[in-house]
Amino acid sequence: MKHTPTIRAELDKYIQQKGLSLAQFGQLAGMNRGIISAIVTGNKSMSVNQLDRITEAMGLPEGEFYDLFIENFIIDHPPNMRRIEPFLFRCAELDRLDAIRRVVGAIMDNLLYSPKLFEIAEGLLSQGRHQAALLLYEGVAEAERYQHSERLAICQYRIFTIKIGDDQSQNVRAAAVFEAFVERLDEIDQLDALKDLANVYRSLRKWDKVDEMARQMRAKAEIQYSLKHQEKRELRDIEKRTRGPLFGYIAYADLLCASVCEARGDYQQALQYTYAYADLDWVKETDEDTRHWVNLFSQWAEGNAYVYKLLSGETNLLNEYVEYIAVTSAANENEKLSKLLNVIIAANQFSINVDDILKRFEKLIGTFSQQPSSDDMYTRQVIPDYIAWFGYELGFYYLHRGKYSDGFKYLMNAMVKSHIINNETYFINCMGLFVRFQAHAVPETKAEYFNLIERVWENNVQKNGAFNHCG
Repeated sequence: MKHTPTIRAELDKYIQQKGLSLAQFGQLAGMNRGIISAIVTGNKSMSVNQLDRITEAMGLPEGEFYDLFIENFIIDHPPNMRRIEPFLFRCAELDRLDAIRRVVGAIMDNLLYSPKLFEIAEGLLSQGRHQAALLLYEGVAEAERYQHSERLAICQYRIFTIKIGDDQSQNVRAAAVFEAFVERLDEIDQLDALKDLANVYRSLRKWDKVDEMARQMRAKAEIQYSLKHQEKRELRDIEKRTRGPLFGYIAYADLLCASVCEARGDYQQALQYTYAYADLDWVKETDEDTRHWVNLFSQWAEGNAYVYKLLSGETNLLNEYVEYIAVTSAANENEKLSKLLNVIIAANQFSINVDDILKRFEKLIGTFSQQPSSDDMYTRQVIPDYIAWFGYELGFYYLHRGKYSDGFKYLMNAMVKSHIINNETYFINCMGLFVRFQAHAVPETKAEYFNLIERVWENNVQKNGAFNHCG
């Protein structure tokens, strides 16, 4: 039978090798002699704070004894959450995800520990330690998978938001798993969950799903808004639990439905949805926050109405739309990107020369390279998609106008962005466009293209476990 070493034995051996007294080592560790003696003799358990002090006094790296701590004080003992909680937080600080995984595996056989682990996960999430929190949420979710509890649904919501990232193929899987748990959430929490799902599906260009999530969100928001005013009560607690006012979810659902119609080429129906969220006279609140949101929806409607008319063939509105962009240029980067993208799409669709417009916004276009950091699902998901799309459309525009240097520059940028977000459709479209114009590419551009293709191929070989038969 294999003998498991103990921290006590390691400490005792160190003290004897160094010829130290318990009092002398206690001084090094900032602990009194009595505590050191009790730890060495096994008469006292050990906290993670004491373990860290002992480890530092022995001149060892932080977390050196964490695996032994798990063996000695967690696996071999009934779980003590007063000891486990600070240990988990400390592991998160040191990015010792392996240790957190072991602790969760050791104690999650008992459902009694789920509430406390969930509470710890929430604390880690609030500190921005997402990967550590993810392990706890997954542990709780696995333990409660047959419980149909609201806590299980919240865990799945947290797992979904943490897992959503650059890889769109992973995002598809994360969204599909979480979607089944939405109805188990609190009725108010469902609104933000549906909005987040809609924005993820929007970035994935899964328009049937966007439409489904938007309609569900609208129906649920209308019920909550009606209840709020029918019962003539101030549900301030409800308003605080959503990321925006209740009426905003109704209006945003119309905005999403408009985007679905746009993607399907039904610009007239898109306009009808746009007019719906532009007209918010039915909103009963009159406070400053309400006025702010009503004004935002009005601005979005104004810009989108231009777009849908422009894309439906009213190209005479292009200059008017460009002036609108110039006037609203103080808006955030996300809106600037989408507005200029619409200009390029219209130019490519109707063969319009927009060289002067591109020159006018040259500096602005140069900033569309890095995604702004944000916790908002729209910014995290839709904007990277727009950046890749923008590069493709701009590359298409310049290549078809014989400006090959600019065209290949933006096309290569689009390929890189498409690879980062793992959007195979964009990547293949970029490849096809490059092949169409490859005769006009200089040797350096061709080399850059083939190097990128080779890197993507190698990454796929490694990711999918395929064999490189060339060795």
